[in-house]
Amino acid sequence: MSDVLWTSDFDLRGGTLRVKKTGAVIPLDRTLAAEAATWLGLYLAIRAKCLANRLKPPGPKVWFAPDRPRPWYLIWAAAAWEGIGIARSPEEAAASFYFEDATVGRAPPRWHSRAFNYGCADVSKSRVAQVFEEVFGYPLSLDPEAGRGPAVEKGEANGAHDGRVVQLPLQPRPGRTYQRLVDNVEAGEAIDLRTPFVGGEPVLVFVKRRPVADRFANHNASVSLARPQDVFSKLEIAQLSAFARAMRLDWGGLDVLRDRPSGRLYVVDVNKTDMGPPIALPFPDKIAAVARLGRALRRLITEPAP
Repeated sequence: MSDVLWTSDFDLRGGTLRVKKTGAVIPLDRTLAAEAATWLGLYLAIRAKCLANRLKPPGPKVWFAPDRPRPWYLIWAAAAWEGIGIARSPEEAAASFYFEDATVGRAPPRWHSRAFNYGCADVSKSRVAQVFEEVFGYPLSLDPEAGRGPAVEKGEANGAHDGRVVQLPLQPRPGRTYQRLVDNVEAGEAIDLRTPFVGGEPVLVFVKRRPVADRFANHNASVSLARPQDVFSKLEIAQLSAFARAMRLDWGGLDVLRDRPSGRLYVVDVNKTDMGPPIALPFPDKIAAVARLGRALRRLITEPAP
């Protein structure tokens, strides 16, 4: 895998780190330092695997546009582990990906017949909720002025982690969306079923747990690795796959919540440039997840479509 100088992606401002592309602001504290150290261990392991891959025949290359994935993105880890390279030009690539860490973007021209995620340009909360209701047949969105009881208020941006619980009815705030408060709490912890999809099929599930008070945060108390069939029924997998296809998501992660009283699933977020694997996931499971996703990525870009 070839890299560019990815440190230019950030601005240091006082005690914070600002991501230029998304505008996200990350405090420079002990938590960030600990997470960075943990991530570095996986990064070095993947780099070692890259060296070992040089003893094998060269793998296929992928053209990413308008941006190249950096080492903290899950597709970078999966590709590097599997020996899939980042092409320096579209002419030398076996496939192309639309890759832009933006909630709403505009895909560039397709360079290949094997082009992925080019139809997934809008992953705003409103778009996700609209497609979810079309596929699953029941709503996630709420009318803040007509609803009653607790709800979740959040912005449209992907990865902002700005949700908060509010009481309906209320006057909606500009730029905010209102959704059902899913009761995904067990033993005082909120459970998020982050499910990476490749080629319209779930590959694995990161079962994330965090205290209810931090249910909208980006830090997890613990994360475990599971197989999709151990978490979802056959019907649910079919519904989630239909949702991914409707979003035109060839690679990316779905944030899935299971409502404990009803048993229903709710897809609350779509991540076409998902990061990971999660920091709190044990190291052997990180390697297993990256390897599994790498094999799925190779099949996606090399095998004929069914």
